[in-house]
Amino acid sequence: MNDVFVAMASVILGVSTIDLVRLALGRSLYDRLLAAGVVGTNTIVLLAVIGFIFERPSLFVDLALTYALLNFIGTVAVAKYLEREAEEGTRG
Repeated sequence: MNDVFVAMASVILGVSTIDLVRLALGRSLYDRLLAAGVVGTNTIVLLAVIGFIFERPSLFVDLALTYALLNFIGTVAVAKYLEREAEEGTRG
């Protein structure tokens, strides 16, 4: 059963690598913001899978939830900043 979780973690890492490329080479700022959100979501799932690999899911799920809150707050903060910049750019 542990092999299944290791395979899942490998697939998640592969997908995250593709998302990191998208983060670096995104066409627009919004594409990069979306890619950062996807990388954060993949990290949350990876933390949960690692918890099952080490047979300590409660500890790693707590870490995953904390990271999810930080990811959400960061995304909202950046979106608010971009919205304010767009409004100031149309006024001036």
